Amino acid sequence: MFQIQTNSSGSRHLTITEQQLATIEKYALFRDLIDSHGIINESVLDKLKLNVRSLMESDTECTDLLDLCREVLFHDNMKAFGLQQLVTLYVNWIQTQRELEIQED
Repeated sequence: MFQIQTNSSGSRHLTITEQQLATIEKYALFRDLIDSHGIINESVLDKLKLNVRSLMESDTECTDLLDLCREVLFHDNMKAFGLQQLVTLYVNWIQTQRELEIQED
């Protein structure tokens, strides 16, 4: 389990599980999400939410995606700052997963 800070003052946090990170990877939720300027703002968060809603409408059996939405993406504390922290956590998690795969080979 991981914790991310969801506001700049540090008073709000969300707990993120490895399963939730794996769900982000499974559905490639962050692929092509961020524009070339690399700034994550509320419009990027809105774009992610719209993409997720579209995925859920096309695949009604995606309980893992539903759980991710309920517990993280659509949580009241999730704002642009929190999404930036989530993306950073995800990138670090992916890097760690790749390093572990290399060590196993």
